[in-house]
Amino acid sequence: MSEQGAESSTIHLLLDAQGDVTDQFEICLKHIFAKYCTPAVDRSAGGLLTPPEGAYLSDEGLREWALATNGEPFSEDTKSDVVEFFDVTDDGNLTFKGFLQVYQLQTENEEKETWKDLEAHGFNRTLTLVKS
Repeated sequence: MSEQGAESSTIHLLLDAQGDVTDQFEICLKHIFAKYCTPAVDRSAGGLLTPPEGAYLSDEGLREWALATNGEPFSEDTKSDVVEFFDVTDDGNLTFKGFLQVYQLQTENEEKETWKDLEAHGFNRTLTLVKS
């Protein structure tokens, strides 16, 4: 199968027919978000993490997530775009809803980039956490 064909056969794991984030993809995103959110999540139990109600990514959390995902922090322009276009707290911190919006938009436009992000955070092509 061509790379293009392989990509189109995996998008259904990430987005449903309406273009919404699938339940399984949301579980992955909750885990990723929870690694960097405020308030901090207890990781001692191992396994998949879930962010607490009302959690958000502070500037530090956003920076750490970007570093872990892309190898470098976001530019000031990118951070400004996040605050302008996605769901944030009154203080401009990215909420989980905003985090979902980021990934929904990215996946619609650059599915390959989303898979790269998921792999950077330990998920395989079946959305199973294989390393944390």
